[in-house]
Amino acid sequence: MSTLSTHVLDAVRGAPAAAVPVALFDGDGTELAAASTDGDGRIAGLGGELAPGTYRLRFGTGDYFASLGVPAFYPEVTIAFVVGDERHYHVPLLLSPYSYSTYRGS
Repeated sequence: MSTLSTHVLDAVRGAPAAAVPVALFDGDGTELAAASTDGDGRIAGLGGELAPGTYRLRFGTGDYFASLGVPAFYPEVTIAFVVGDERHYHVPLLLSPYSYSTYRGS
């Protein structure tokens, strides 16, 4: 079984993105867990232990930017990823109002 963490960084402000709602879904679209990023833009453990398979993280980016009074193009960002045999997966999100990027973190 594997574990999952995430981190959201606001690239425009150059600061962690706090209070971003994040939901985890399995391959069938069933919501497994939901939380919001902490003051450091992180969620240390989301969804408990994960079996191998395909999952999706949905970040409420529109809610985050609305709370700052900043118009944004993407109301949400969804990242699909595959969990295999490794023990821990980290899925970071680098965010701005009009773009985003992600990568396989450690």
